[in-house]
Amino acid sequence: MSIDVANESGVTTVDEERLSRLARYVLDAMRVHPLAELSVVLVDEEPMADLHVRWMDEPGPTDVLSFPMDELRPGGPGRTSEPGVLGDVIICPQVAERQAEKAGHSTEAEIDLLCTHGILHLLGYDHAEPEEHKEMFGLQGEILASWRESEADRTAAGGEDGR
Repeated sequence: MSIDVANESGVTTVDEERLSRLARYVLDAMRVHPLAELSVVLVDEEPMADLHVRWMDEPGPTDVLSFPMDELRPGGPGRTSEPGVLGDVIICPQVAERQAEKAGHSTEAEIDLLCTHGILHLLGYDHAEPEEHKEMFGLQGEILASWRESEADRTAAGGEDGR
């Protein structure tokens, strides 16, 4: 699996390696083919606002945008998806920081949520309708809870590098 994380935001507190592990975890949980490609890009508010206006016709910066490439879907029981280029998830850490403060959790937790949310959008999930919202946010919550548990186990097993 090829996951490229690029921090173009100037925010130095984002752990790109951890974000890459999260993206891999989400793709594995969704049974996405191991040869799939994903890009996660962190940008400042101005480029995010430009993208938001251009692609969503809405003013101002937003927290996350997803740009699918190949129409990959999650794998089903006992199978993975086809290989291909999943697409790009664009995250704005400054917006994430404000949202995290309002939600009462860390910016890191908010960026985790946004990355997971963006990947689910790339896989075809949406939340426009109540049933879609329930499914997507339920799945997002399950994946994030499992991720946090796996990271806690990883840290307990010997720190950042798992030794």
